[in-house]
Amino acid sequence: MIIAPKIRGFICTTAHPEGCAKHIAGQIAVVKNRGLIANGPQRVLVIGSSTGYGLSSRIAAAFGSNAATIGVFFEKAGEADRCGTAGWYNTRAFEIEAAAAGLYARSFNGDAFSDAVKSEVIAAINADLGQVDLVVYSLASPRRTDPKTGEVYKSVLKPVGASYTNKNLNTTTGVVNEITIEPAEGDDVSQTVAVMGGEDWEMWTDALLEAGVLAEGVQTVAYSYIGPEVTWPIYKNGTIGKAKEDLERVQRALDSKLAPLRGKAWVSVNKALVTQASSAIPVVPLYISLLYKVMKAEGTHEDCIEQMDRLLRERLYNGNPQPDEAGRIRVDDWEMTSQVQQLVGERWEKVTTENFLELGDFEGYQTSFLRLFGFGLDGVDYNADTDPSVGVPSLCPSH
Repeated sequence: MIIAPKIRGFICTTAHPEGCAKHIAGQIAVVKNRGLIANGPQRVLVIGSSTGYGLSSRIAAAFGSNAATIGVFFEKAGEADRCGTAGWYNTRAFEIEAAAAGLYARSFNGDAFSDAVKSEVIAAINADLGQVDLVVYSLASPRRTDPKTGEVYKSVLKPVGASYTNKNLNTTTGVVNEITIEPAEGDDVSQTVAVMGGEDWEMWTDALLEAGVLAEGVQTVAYSYIGPEVTWPIYKNGTIGKAKEDLERVQRALDSKLAPLRGKAWVSVNKALVTQASSAIPVVPLYISLLYKVMKAEGTHEDCIEQMDRLLRERLYNGNPQPDEAGRIRVDDWEMTSQVQQLVGERWEKVTTENFLELGDFEGYQTSFLRLFGFGLDGVDYNADTDPSVGVPSLCPSH
């Protein structure tokens, strides 16, 4: 079939297998061009490995450190007449590239919040790797089923305490308008914390510890975002921010649990980027568009792969993590310089629909968004007949 992008709101409902493969190859090239990471990870588990920061973490570990990797995700396979998800095609492409490079790669498609998937993954680590020395936690999900109680939690993106009104970008039309978001109510905060906080990260770590599959000196890292004050009501001080506070609580708990192994838990605060998750957050796409314009002009713009390569190469594995006052690793450091934030803030005050193309990088935003789904990449014939039913090599048909 001919596969074209079909965009509905902040989601693209189609994905292109060859385009996703080209996107993966580009990320691999970035890492390989920087050479091997000295003393990098060798056996890596990535929970949430099929898109965004998790995918780039897997690529950076594999092709920057020749690491064996296990990836966990929840994606949909393609059928003869229906596209699979981008994460499915990303994982297929990654595994093919890893096999060509002689690297171990195994993937699990299922509910990462469940005890069953945790058990399957631990069995694979035991059988194939023995232990892992890096665990990356990068799940982004709108809901979570508690494996102990069966309760289904649902997250929301809302401010806390009062409604919030600010500028917003309609990413379909390029119109800059105003949006008002009503505050969290009832159990919105606790539900969001249950989905996007640290409880499942801790459950994974507990299960891995109990099974004895964490190596001496193991490191584990989960991802967060802080951003500028203009986004704080919907992010840092909103329901999602409360979940990220819980992530930091768990980081401290995991530090204690990993101490006997001389292990370490980290929260890494990453840069604002176009991902499937960030596209859904009001206000943030407009901020990202303005930010891209400024950072590209400065020559400091990074995408997910540059961020994750820098995290491994210059923070986690060079003996100089440079934690902030709260103990977090900051690879949003270039984004948050006073010079960048001053320029973005000035443009935020001025931006309207009429001057948006001048002040913001809308083309860059749209290009980045489409590339997430395998569209708009050079060297791909988008008019060619494409088989959407291709599989992931390490997954058996029942998956």
